[in-house]
Amino acid sequence: MRLILLGPPGAGKGTQAQRLVEKHGIPQLSTGDMLRAAVDAGTEVGKRAKAVMDAGELVSDAIVNAIVAERIDQADCARGFILDGYPRTLAQADAVQSMLADRSLALNAVIELVVDDRALVGRIVKRAEEAKAAGRPVRKDDIPEVFEERLREYYKKTAPLIGYYYAKGMLKSVDGMAEIETVTSQIESILSETVKRNKVSQPVD
Repeated sequence: MRLILLGPPGAGKGTQAQRLVEKHGIPQLSTGDMLRAAVDAGTEVGKRAKAVMDAGELVSDAIVNAIVAERIDQADCARGFILDGYPRTLAQADAVQSMLADRSLALNAVIELVVDDRALVGRIVKRAEEAKAAGRPVRKDDIPEVFEERLREYYKKTAPLIGYYYAKGMLKSVDGMAEIETVTSQIESILSETVKRNKVSQPVD
């Protein structure tokens, strides 16, 4: 099962990805984690990424794409994987299609967690206030101004992927504002239908 979870920051993608990992035994592939692992392992593409980061520059799409391609070739991805935080742009989405096609693979599902932006900002503000009240430091991503900037960045660069995958007939949507268990149930229902559809479409020997 090869999945992409879409949705703005704070939509709950990380929570749902972890539940999918536990239930289906497939890895969650985070761009940041993959980048760090490649650098630590000293792979060829990891060395390129380290040189760029050491120079204080942003890692290019070409390097990120190469790191993802390298990662999905590892043994634990043989049964599938969940892409978390990647692709972020239309160019990266095209790269995913190409790297999977090169391996005679395809995405099984692209699931969008649909949320109410105002409610989402309100949720983050509440979380920051609760942290302050409890004497805990507020996470940088939970500072309202930082979160709103991340939200704008999402709609500028990543939200176009919704139309991209919708046009391909691959996009499925769930209510990201629902309770965690309800969201999980909606996602599992989509995956069950996907598995059934794939079985039906397979040729009989």
